[in-house]
This record gives sequence, C-alpha cells and structure tokens, in this order.
Amino acid sequence: MLIRVVCAIKGKKLHTDLEQRLSNFDVQLKMLKKDKAQWQELVRSCADVFVVSKSLVPRPIESSVTLLNNLPEKPTIIILDDRESSEKHANLLASGADVVLYTGISQDSLMEAIESTLDSRRQFYYVDRLDQRGRIKPRLNDFVSNAEEMQRFLEEVQQVVASDSSLLLLGETGVGKEHLSKAIHAEGHRSQGPFIPINMAAIPEQLMESELFGHEQGAFTGAVRSRRGAFELAHSGTIFLDEIGEMSLQMQSKLLRVLQDLEFTPVGGETPVWVDVRVIAATNKDLEEEVQRGNFRQDLYYRLGVITLTIPPLRKRKQDIPALANQFLNMHNMKIGREISRFSPVTMEALCQYPWPGNIRELMNVIERAVLLCRSDTISIDNLPGTFQGRGSASKGLPLLNDLGINSWKGKPLAQVKKQVLHLVEKRYLEMVLEQTRGRVGEAADIAGIHPRGLYGKMKRLGLDKTDFKSR
Repeated sequence: MLIRVVCAIKGKKLHTDLEQRLSNFDVQLKMLKKDKAQWQELVRSCADVFVVSKSLVPRPIESSVTLLNNLPEKPTIIILDDRESSEKHANLLASGADVVLYTGISQDSLMEAIESTLDSRRQFYYVDRLDQRGRIKPRLNDFVSNAEEMQRFLEEVQQVVASDSSLLLLGETGVGKEHLSKAIHAEGHRSQGPFIPINMAAIPEQLMESELFGHEQGAFTGAVRSRRGAFELAHSGTIFLDEIGEMSLQMQSKLLRVLQDLEFTPVGGETPVWVDVRVIAATNKDLEEEVQRGNFRQDLYYRLGVITLTIPPLRKRKQDIPALANQFLNMHNMKIGREISRFSPVTMEALCQYPWPGNIRELMNVIERAVLLCRSDTISIDNLPGTFQGRGSASKGLPLLNDLGINSWKGKPLAQVKKQVLHLVEKRYLEMVLEQTRGRVGEAADIAGIHPRGLYGKMKRLGLDKTDFKSR
C-alpha cells in the first residue's frame, strides 16, 4: 500500500528540509500550511503517518494524541519537540505517541529517525493477513490436475507468474478465477505486497470512481474525510478487478488511462498519484463479442489482455473431482470440527457424473453441506442435494455399461465377459444395499433375499467391508 505521510511543522526551515527529504521516499507526502483549520485537516487526512510539531498539537495533548490513535488507519504518530526533556518525552510516549524526536539534533540524525519509522510502518503491511483469518495462503499447487487441458493451462500460468504484465483471466462462474489470481500473486515477486480484490458488479456506478481511485475531503456531499481507493491500497502489490465486463464505458476510459500511465487523480483532488501495481482482471463474458457490440472498449481489451488465460470448466476435468472432493472434505472437517473420513462409492460416482454448472464453487458448497448433514464417518448420497439423487449407477439398481469398462472387453471370449459383467453387477448391487442399511448385514440380507451367512461370503469374495458403510 502507498503510505500517506502528513506533516504539520512549525518552523519554515524544518518544514522545507522535511519536504525535500521525504519527497525522495516512496510515500504520498502532504505538507500542511499553517492556518486555523490545520489540525482538523490533519485529522481528516486519512494518513498512515503523522509528523507533528508538539506546539501545534491542541491541548490537552494527551486527548489530542488519543484522538489520532483512534482513527481508522491506526496511524503512526511522530512528535517533534524543540525542547530536550526526557521526562516530557516519556509523558508523550505514555500518552500514545509512537516516536518523540528532539529537533535540536543534527538534521541527518533527525531524518534517519523519521525514515526508520517509515520503514517500520511499511513492514506493518507486509504481514500475511490470511493467517490471521485462519485461511491457507493460495498456492499454484492447489491446481494440480490429471486432466490434459488443465495441465496445459497450468504450464501457461507458470510462465506468467514472474511477469508484471496485465493479465486477463477468462472462464465460467465458479471456476476459481480469484483463487488463481491470489495464487499468482503469492508465487510472484509481489507476494510481500497487498492483494486487493474488487468486484465491479457489486459497486454502484456512482461510487465506482471513488472506490477505485479514492476521494479527497469535501469532494462530494458526505465526504467528511479523505479516502483511499483500491489502486492506492494495492501499491507494490496486485489489484484484482473481477467482473471487468460489467464496467461502464465511462469508467473504462478512466481505467485505461491508469493502466497506461500508472497514475490517477482522486475524486476532488488536484495532484496525480503514481502507483506501482500489477493488474489482473477477470470475467465470465466473451469480451471479443462485447467489443463487437460496442459494450467494451477495444483498446482497454488489448491493454488488459497482454496475457489472456482461460480456465477450463470442471465438466472438462472430471477426473479431478475425487481429489477435489477429498480436499474440500478435509478443509471442512477442520473448519467445522468433524472427523468424516470418506465418501461412499455411490456418492463419489454421483459427484463425478454431475455436470457442475457452478464449477469448483458449487462443488465446495455441496461438500460443505454434506459435512454438516452427515452423521457418520462416511458421506452418503442422502447427504447430497436432491439433484444428485439417482445419479450413482448403484442407486439405479444396475451399473452403466460404460462404467463397467465394456470397451476394454472387445475381442475377449464371451464366457469371460459374461463372468466379469456378473461380478461387477453383483458388487454394485450389494454396495447399494449395504449403503441403504448403513452396513447392517442382517437387513441387507433380507433386502437381497439371501441368508446372512451367504451375504458375508459374497462380501468377502467381492472385497466389501461392512465397516465402510457403517454409522458410528
């Protein structure tokens, strides 16, 4: 994030010296002029660091310092005192000031102390906030896949991670565009900087400019304080512009200029602000078609799409569903505090057959629901939403021929094929019955119309274990 420094300094020489030295730092600097509203302007400046002469702090000083400490930005407060008094300096620190400096020391020492404080403030933003919220930082290996199309996609992603070029992610809703953008940020050289996500579809048109570029105090009715925009917050890191296809043509032209010059002017401001950010945009729309319709600027499309990647939908990588389902099962076990160990065969088959119009996001939500509803150590088909009922081949009573691998039996003797078919059909049928009775062999035997001892023999021959279907 671009650090804002606001200075209220008594003494023309000190004011000038500070302005010259701090202008060379990677900060947004504002030197306040001496007038009656100086303190009010300082309080409303939305600054990260205040450098204030002690004589300009309203009395009682303790109350004024407390006011600064209670601001939303939790600012760092540096107080400059033209009198050397260890006792008074200790009192200022006790009242909440972060640093108290005597202006009688050499100019170099004074500046070095202020610059050191700025470096400390910058490190404050390099904390991994995801850990504080109990989430795992996204990594590219989250996207390991057995699907050929997805593997080619991931190879392309690896090639662009180290780049600073604008990136356009395309794909259906729920395929994981934001998660991928976080992983690209985390794996790149900007990983120590902030990641700022903005959903264009969720911001009202009249607020979008302020949301992206910030505003100054008094810029419009209700703007009682200055406010940072997303681009300023993303300084030295990555900004993720989701649903970019929902942006109006007017805002598209303003965004284009920012991408070209990497600078913007806050609403109501006069001074341009330069930022260093990588832009990753995403949409589920066909932007080429939107350009032809006149809904999206062609020059912005080319500027955003220096690198364009399309994430394959889940239905084109169904072989990854078992691994993803188990990954989400473990995640929700930890989140909810459960100890569910597996999916029943019928349940996993139903998950693999489903077309997943909501992609990864839908799969994650379905697994979370199943974990909440499950009362055993195995998720059954009953724990899934109604749309999954009847999708597992065993729940239909007979397996699908393709699922039995019929294509691999071509050329084999008919007797051998018949034996294999009967073996697989019998196994699937008994899995269905044991699933229904939750591993109770006596009830399963009644349904199957055989003696329990005979059912035990069949289960042993077919490799079925009742504990795989049992409730706790």
